Amino acid sequence: MEVDVVEKIDNTLSNSNYVNNRAPLQSLYLYKLPVGTIKPASWLGKMLELQSNGLAGNLSEISVWLRKDSSAWLSKDGLGKYGWEEMPYWLKGYGNIGYVLGNKKMIDEARIWLDAAMDSQRPTGDFGPIVYRNGKRDLWANMLMLFSLQSYYEYSNDKRVLQVMGNYFKWQQTVPDSLFLKDYWENSRGGDNLYSVYWLYNINGDTTLLSLAEKIHRNTANWRQDTTLPNWHNVNIAQCFREPATYFLQSHNEKDRNATYNNFELIREKYGQVPGGMFGSDENSRVGYTDPRQCVETCGMLEQMASDEMLLRFTGDKKWAENCEDVAFNTFPAAFMPDQKSLRYLTGPNMVVSDSKDHSPGIDNGGPYLMMNPFSSRCCQHNHTSGWVYYAEHLIMATPDDGVAAMFYSSSESKIKVGKGDSVVISETTNYPFDEDIAFEVKTDKPVDFPFYFRVPSWADSATVMVNGQPIATANAKGKFIRITKTWKSGDKVTLKLPMKISVRTWVSNKSFASVNYGPLTYSLKIKEEYRQMDGQQTAQWDAKWRENVDHTKWPSFEIFPASPWNYGLFLTGYDIPANFSISKKTWPADNNPFTLSTVPIEIKTKGKKIPSWTIDKYGLCGVLPQSPVVSGEKEEEITLVPMGAAKLRISAFPVISNK
Repeated sequence: MEVDVVEKIDNTLSNSNYVNNRAPLQSLYLYKLPVGTIKPASWLGKMLELQSNGLAGNLSEISVWLRKDSSAWLSKDGLGKYGWEEMPYWLKGYGNIGYVLGNKKMIDEARIWLDAAMDSQRPTGDFGPIVYRNGKRDLWANMLMLFSLQSYYEYSNDKRVLQVMGNYFKWQQTVPDSLFLKDYWENSRGGDNLYSVYWLYNINGDTTLLSLAEKIHRNTANWRQDTTLPNWHNVNIAQCFREPATYFLQSHNEKDRNATYNNFELIREKYGQVPGGMFGSDENSRVGYTDPRQCVETCGMLEQMASDEMLLRFTGDKKWAENCEDVAFNTFPAAFMPDQKSLRYLTGPNMVVSDSKDHSPGIDNGGPYLMMNPFSSRCCQHNHTSGWVYYAEHLIMATPDDGVAAMFYSSSESKIKVGKGDSVVISETTNYPFDEDIAFEVKTDKPVDFPFYFRVPSWADSATVMVNGQPIATANAKGKFIRITKTWKSGDKVTLKLPMKISVRTWVSNKSFASVNYGPLTYSLKIKEEYRQMDGQQTAQWDAKWRENVDHTKWPSFEIFPASPWNYGLFLTGYDIPANFSISKKTWPADNNPFTLSTVPIEIKTKGKKIPSWTIDKYGLCGVLPQSPVVSGEKEEEITLVPMGAAKLRISAFPVISNK
């Protein structure tokens, strides 16, 4: 057995079991396994089960965009009433959830839409609904369908997918530049089209696709600017900032890859000085609106996670894994009701009211954008399906040296090919991120040699590893990979421990507020939540639509109000932080859902004081943060902090109380 610590996985080799990038594209650092080969369990498996039984799995009961009698997606001639982004937004996650869970009902339903999309291809090669904007063929919705087709091909190996995509890309090459990707959405999001072109090229080797890739890149919005972005819409930023790094695979120009890093840092420097991995952009980032009460769309969260997952494969940089975890654990779960039957459009780090009122201009959107409503927010209503399932698909990945990499940690069982094509099963058991112990077991029919990589987060100061009960020396592994190479036998066990400790971050550039972390989890004040059930059809956004005779009582909407004080600051200055914070661990929830106030398996006790001047403001929002340190004459109290992702109402950015 050889054990070493490596900064980065070497991509000079090429995995012999999975599709790599063909030359001249840069080789991948990590390989995603085909959809369905990773079966998540524990809380992540529970999220997918809840989605399949909730809004994601049953949206056709509500959504007019999923009506089969009037959808242009089911029309042979591409004509019909509903034919834009909503259906493929839903399908790209819905189908994958079905594949991962082995849910025949969902797989069969997805197949109806997929078959129709493929059967709609016209002699020109174009396919899908014929949508024109300003006299130009709009291709944005087709980019989403291409993602759905790729997942279906991974699952089924249906060669029709390759033929349809090949013919479609030939047609795209005939479209003049003056008519290509000119509408706002498709122009911003051309990187999604680019990704699909590379996907097909890696399978069929058609070099004309590289010319199409160049065409897509030059007609996509310029995401390579030093000090600004093409636009400040949150979903566009989270989704499109990756485009230059995607094109870098072909250009090999460091400026392209660096532009993606610059985009990421630029939006966070200006509007992302907040916990939770995202930035304030509700729905657009605006000068002067940088407080932690600014929100982000649910679409923006899941698109950021998807970008992080892609960039992890393209760059091998663990930075993207850590940001993905930050969003997945601390921001994304709070956007949904526990039963996954309703969601809200906007969620922010500091959010003490979630109602149906119009809070503009405190937030950018004017309308009922904060309440939990399954009938509203038509983009997020459909698009939310892909967030958890895409994350689950990246738990275990293949490496260029025919090995295995544990990139995200969750209980699961993964079937993966290693070495010279031998299949092994990696069984993982953990309650991470709520616990620091992660156990792996290898199951194989015969002994097989391969390297096994384990990502050590940058917050884990002293990670330890045991192989079959024997401790292994792994000094200086923080923020790196532990690599174990051996002849693995069935029953071999690896135990990884990622010691968690409390840390406090001071956000000097944003009022010097403080946020509290324990491992990868950020913590929020525990606010008692009062739920008021509403008729979502009466409180939906102006552009919401739903089927006739939908029973709104089956699909309840909720306003959420604080039933306990929320305007606390933390004691930090002059205090020994570890002594002032104590961890309280609780029993793991029987229903495997740790993202509610009543089921969180871990809490933090600390000290704080109320700040009477910090109140709900004239817009009905949590008032902007006071500058820290803050003087308060209120009495010192013990307060409870809970994982940020479990808090539907939350204060995650705390003023710091002066001890003078």
